[in-house]
Parts: sequence; structure tokens; C-alpha cells
Amino acid sequence: MNNAIYGDLVAWYDLLDPCADHADEVGAFRKALLGALGTGPEPGQATRPTLLELGAGAGNNAFHLKSVFQCTLSDLSEPMLGLSRAQNPSCEHVAGDMRTLRLGRTFDAVVVHDAIAYMQTEADLRAAVDTAFLHTRPGGAAIFAPDCTRETFEEQSQLHEGNDGDRSLRCLEWMWDPDPGDTTYTVEYAFLLRRGTEMKAVHDRHVEGLFPKATWEQILRDAGFTVETIRRPLGDAEHIDAFADEVFLARRPEP
Repeated sequence: MNNAIYGDLVAWYDLLDPCADHADEVGAFRKALLGALGTGPEPGQATRPTLLELGAGAGNNAFHLKSVFQCTLSDLSEPMLGLSRAQNPSCEHVAGDMRTLRLGRTFDAVVVHDAIAYMQTEADLRAAVDTAFLHTRPGGAAIFAPDCTRETFEEQSQLHEGNDGDRSLRCLEWMWDPDPGDTTYTVEYAFLLRRGTEMKAVHDRHVEGLFPKATWEQILRDAGFTVETIRRPLGDAEHIDAFADEVFLARRPEP
């Protein structure tokens, strides 16, 4: 993965994707996982359930989970893990590809958020789901949260704005599908980055996977999970129209 957002532009990431914006969605995930595990939220408890996040990025989800879960955070991008280490110093961090990561242990819960979008083929998606299954203990649960499915996708754009002292960011994000017959769509990011009086423009193209809901459910079942869907809060802004308001709650059955 050579996307500028996760490399050259990492220093600007907090202006693009503020941690606070994750609170409501992660709250829904936390409630669902604790319900699936049959335990209540007890922030700061001595023994917390364990959680692995695949594609944890800057650690924005973990920031809202670590009071309840003992978190291990994995990502392919070392610069992004650096951001996560800074805001989640108590969490374990591991560099790795979600398709091939093998830690040799299981967790009570696994979370795979929007980084799952970088699985561009069914083979990639199966590999990532297999990784999640192998790291979920029997009786444990996992959440998979793709931005959209084939059924919900539609072309759209949105503007991101962020300011921090002498730095300002404006980013046009444009989702479109060059070939509706394949399993990918494209997201174009057009950045204007201002530091003081200096301005820089950057274009960053991301190719992401797009699969029908039925394909998701079949791949999850093939891995060994039982599957249900849960609602997630998306707000009422126009730009969320293409986003799936349901995510997958998958459970690994007891033997």
C-alpha cells in the first residue's frame, strides 16, 4: 500500500479524521461486543476482555475501546502505528498485513473497521476473514465494518475540513466506480494543505473492494463464524448515503 494518507501525509491525519468523530460508532461496536461476550462494561476493571483490531490505523477506534478492552492493535503502516502509539501508549502494537498476520494466540473480540475496504478481491477478503477467525477464541465475537456493500454504494463526494494552529486542511473525497462489473471502486482524495502562508496540493487515489452483502455473509460462514447484522449510527449528513448502516457481528461457536 503506497497511499499518501498513510505515508507522506500522516502528519496531517488528525485533521482529516479526528478521533472524536469515532465515538458514536465505536460505542455501538462496544455495546454489541460486550453483549455477545455476555459481560458488562466496567471501565478500568482489573481483568478486561482482550481485543485485537486489524487495520487499526491511527488508533481512533481503540481510543474509545481501551477503557473496557485490553487492546492489541495491528496495521500495515508503521507511520500510522506511530500515531496510534502516541494516543494509545498502554496498548500493544503489531505491524502486519491482515491477510497473513498470525500472532499465535486468540482474543475475546476482534474488530476490523474500514481498513477491510482494501481487500480488493474475494481471495483477499477470505484471507482477512480467516485471520480474524483464527484470532477469535471459541465463544468470542468479531465485528466487520466495511464502508459500503454493493447494494449501498453510490457515487458521491464530500468535503473534509480541519484546522490546527497554523495548519489547515481541505480535502475533497470523491467515491466512484469505473467498472461496476468488477469487485472494486475508487476513492479520489484531493488535498489542499496550508501551513502558515504555504499551500500544497496532493492527489491520492485509493482502490477499494466492493462486495454484495450475500458474499460477505457467505465468506464469514465459510470461515466458521455465525453471522448477524447490527445497526451503526451514521448521522444524517448527505455524504453518508453510500455507507452501509449495518455491519457484521460474527461469532465463533464453542466446540
